Amino acid sequence: MLTERQREIVKATVPLLETGGEALTTHFYKTMLAEHPEVRPLFNQAHQQSGAQPRALAHSVLMYAKNIDRLEGLGNLPAQIINKHVALQVQAEHYPVVGACLLRAIREVLGAEIATDEVIAAWGAAYQQLADILIAAERSIYDQTAAAEGGWRGARDFKVVRKEAESAEITSFYLEPVDGGAVIAHLPGQYIGLTAVVDGVEQRRNYSLSAASNGKSYRISVKREQGGKVSGYLHDQVQVGDVLQLFAPSGHFTLQASARPLVLISGGVGITPTLPMLQAALPTGRQITFIHCARDRGVQAFREKVDALAAAHTQLTRRYCYDRHDQAQAADGVAMQGRLSTEVLAQWLPESRDADVYFLGPRDFMRSVKQSLQTLGVPETQVHYEFFGPAEALTTP
Repeated sequence: MLTERQREIVKATVPLLETGGEALTTHFYKTMLAEHPEVRPLFNQAHQQSGAQPRALAHSVLMYAKNIDRLEGLGNLPAQIINKHVALQVQAEHYPVVGACLLRAIREVLGAEIATDEVIAAWGAAYQQLADILIAAERSIYDQTAAAEGGWRGARDFKVVRKEAESAEITSFYLEPVDGGAVIAHLPGQYIGLTAVVDGVEQRRNYSLSAASNGKSYRISVKREQGGKVSGYLHDQVQVGDVLQLFAPSGHFTLQASARPLVLISGGVGITPTLPMLQAALPTGRQITFIHCARDRGVQAFREKVDALAAAHTQLTRRYCYDRHDQAQAADGVAMQGRLSTEVLAQWLPESRDADVYFLGPRDFMRSVKQSLQTLGVPETQVHYEFFGPAEALTTP
């Protein structure tokens, strides 16, 4: 039980976390991954090397410390963490390992004079409080998923029944369960977890589901990342007939019911969750603006699909931005060359800013879109995005 004195101690460490949180979490990850190989599959090594994962954890720890008195102040952060954990199958037994390494990192980075026994005890109690909340929420989701029609617990074998190149960089994998049973329905915008052994090492990744739910199969559309172990494995080695192990769908970045105009904005492979959102929204009759940005036409996936949907549904307007472009592509007035600036977005958004906007893509792209939407007066409560990292990364250059 977290005492009032311990709450005060945790809050008193906020200034230290604001200035040195990333150094602390970097040390934490280095220690944990070196000494506890059983948890390595849960962490993307590329994100470790780039610093993205330590920054995300530092942000989460800081926000938790700031809101230790009123956890409702964390907003969507707990749901985001819980869904990521579920997609990667984080279990209750993993939490003591993480907790012990985090407390050790606090001691070793801050030093014994600052990280006294009382400080460590306070953070131990605070961590246990958070762990108990997350474990209970995750257990509930695991139970609900296993009990649902087409649901399952843990990993389930899926066969690759079709593999299709969507662009120069993105390939789709159509997956059906080996056992021939139904698959749990997913919400537009959700993702699955995938586990694979690559070069003798287990790796786990999340991939957005890029097609509408049909109860029988799933589709993921994977971009080949430079140096990406799992994306390279999927592109180069996995073929039709091969079996992959999937965890059940998860994710809170999902399309919400509304009668307002809908705007879907994506950059690069960020298009994958917006496709099922588009498919789900079309039958409702609401006005939809679909905006996609890519380096050039060659790396853009699903343009033919979106074009066909626009031809069949008059309430759908689509727009494309290419970094590299040519006049022939611009002839139809649908595509333009350049970045999605505030000025361009002002022309493409519905005349009324009272719209629901969902966007996803690379960090700098998302930062630009977020700032443009704010400038253009789209209500903040109607702007939705998924970004697993510090919120400041989308508001500061």
